[in-house]
Amino acid sequence: MLENISDINLKDQFKNNPKLKRTTYIVGGLVVIVLGYFLYKQFVWKPANEKSKGAYYVGLNLADKDSTDAAINELTPVVKKFDGKIGGEVAQFVLARQYMAKGDFKKALDELEGVDVKDTYVAAMALGLQGDCQSELGKHDDAIELYVDAAKASDNELTSPMYLFKAGLCAEKLKDYEKATEFYTQIKETYGDFARQKTIEKYIARTSNNTKK
Repeated sequence: MLENISDINLKDQFKNNPKLKRTTYIVGGLVVIVLGYFLYKQFVWKPANEKSKGAYYVGLNLADKDSTDAAINELTPVVKKFDGKIGGEVAQFVLARQYMAKGDFKKALDELEGVDVKDTYVAAMALGLQGDCQSELGKHDDAIELYVDAAKASDNELTSPMYLFKAGLCAEKLKDYEKATEFYTQIKETYGDFARQKTIEKYIARTSNNTKK
């Protein structure tokens, strides 16, 4: 009897209280969304993500053999099918490199801008390659910005000084010798091994002399 009364009271409150009704619908909707998300991740995304990891190997092997056109044909559908999955993002990175090899820097940029990876080293490389594309297209200001971002994205002894060096070269092309000197000096002070390999003092002397003119 008490249960029936409670049920009736609850139904009346729900019917006559728009705020309670709205809140109930919102909470119920959120539960459905969260549950749907976890079901999707578990039963759809995870299997597809695992499958994607081996999907780009054929294209990668073709790229290693300098079969550029064949690699592009192989990788393009992989990128579309596995967009957002690990294999799809790696395939897109490799695909961009193939367009660069063909000298199609605009297409390469489109692909590189779509690469989304958690690996900071690959993410830095993707930014650096965008800088290379912009440099090839004569957009040296944009290239410098991308090179600086790439150098910061993964601070290490290999890519960071390499991209700072490329930023310096682009600054020289723009005749911004002061900025170029800053990049070369940063390499000298922070990345000693790279600085010695490139004899960075030579570049600092050159840009410093041009700054004084």
